[in-house]
Amino acid sequence: MSFRKQALLGATTILATALAAASASAEDVKVGILFDVTGPIANFIPPMLDSVTLVTDEVNAGGGLLGGKMVSVIGDTTGSAQGAVDAATKLVNVENVADIVGALMSGTTIAAANSVIVPTGIAQISPTATSPDMTTLADNDWVFRVVPSDAYQGQVLAKLTMDQGVKKVALTYANNDYAAPLAKSFADSYKKLGGTITGEVKHEEKQPSYTTELATLSKGGPEALVIIAYAGDSGLTLVKESLENGLFKRFVGTDGLRDNLLIEKIGADNLKDSFFTSPSSPKSEAADKFNELYAAKFQTTKDKIFIGQVYDSVMLAALAIQQAGSTDRAKVRDALRTVANAPGESVGPGDWAKAIELIKAGKDIDYTGATGSMDFDDAGDVAGVIGHFVVDGTGYKEVGLVTP
Repeated sequence: MSFRKQALLGATTILATALAAASASAEDVKVGILFDVTGPIANFIPPMLDSVTLVTDEVNAGGGLLGGKMVSVIGDTTGSAQGAVDAATKLVNVENVADIVGALMSGTTIAAANSVIVPTGIAQISPTATSPDMTTLADNDWVFRVVPSDAYQGQVLAKLTMDQGVKKVALTYANNDYAAPLAKSFADSYKKLGGTITGEVKHEEKQPSYTTELATLSKGGPEALVIIAYAGDSGLTLVKESLENGLFKRFVGTDGLRDNLLIEKIGADNLKDSFFTSPSSPKSEAADKFNELYAAKFQTTKDKIFIGQVYDSVMLAALAIQQAGSTDRAKVRDALRTVANAPGESVGPGDWAKAIELIKAGKDIDYTGATGSMDFDDAGDVAGVIGHFVVDGTGYKEVGLVTP
């Protein structure tokens, strides 16, 4: 064989291999997972990533996504605004994902939205970002979430605090996008209900000590200290120093504080009179099905916060792509409300194969999630529900749902 023929044959082989690789690559549909893997909520993340795996495996076992495989691509925000922008940029420009689930913290979610999501034009669904500022975000309808706004959780926390017979509290909250709006909502609602806030301090994160702030807050006879902060950041230090200095014995917190890390470091006995609020889910067949699916693959759902919200967000992200019939980002965004909102045939956790058959048949679907209705309003918000939690042994126990 001549050198020329060998070269031609070699080039043809290389071209065929490249085309085959390109074809295989084209079959994969990427969904971006923008999570705060490291940083103040790192303790929450492993079970949430299990929910991502649960959806991805279900999709690929039930017919795939657009006829190919679904691939979940993880981006770590590092729990910081700049980290969120960097990770989102890579997901959008390098990984070329069709849509994004995340981020988780309000600050990282808003930072990614303002700098990457909205300018680029890609749908973003947060499982856990609760800041009221997201409702009024100038996002051109690119940003969604499946948890209720903290404007609502603040009202719920105020009512629960009064219902627990706590009429005077001191309040401290972290200076971030999550804590500050939630603290304002709580304070306004608590005062309207007749409660008294004896002292209020906004604190900076990552300080080695808060003894000065706590000494000020202990004045005026408060019955409890309301802490709106992440346990993995300032929350743990505030509780620890309150107990060590005999300043507070009872604590009231939200989902950021409801971290197993708090129990591990403080001890259940020291938290037996404390209580917390956190987004939750109503009792339903969809919730039962999700719990069954998750426990079958990952042993238990106990003390795994926000796993249902993550499942719902990833499932919606996949359903929107399937409904759009392509990875065109504008079409995916427009399809999101189609699969999430009524009317349509009801589908839920475990129903991926059923859902894609309905979509292929040209029928509307209405996804009802593990955590309740996923009907998005004009701002991309859902109604959601808030649970009342107490410390129970080595974990937290939900003792009821709270409505304001």
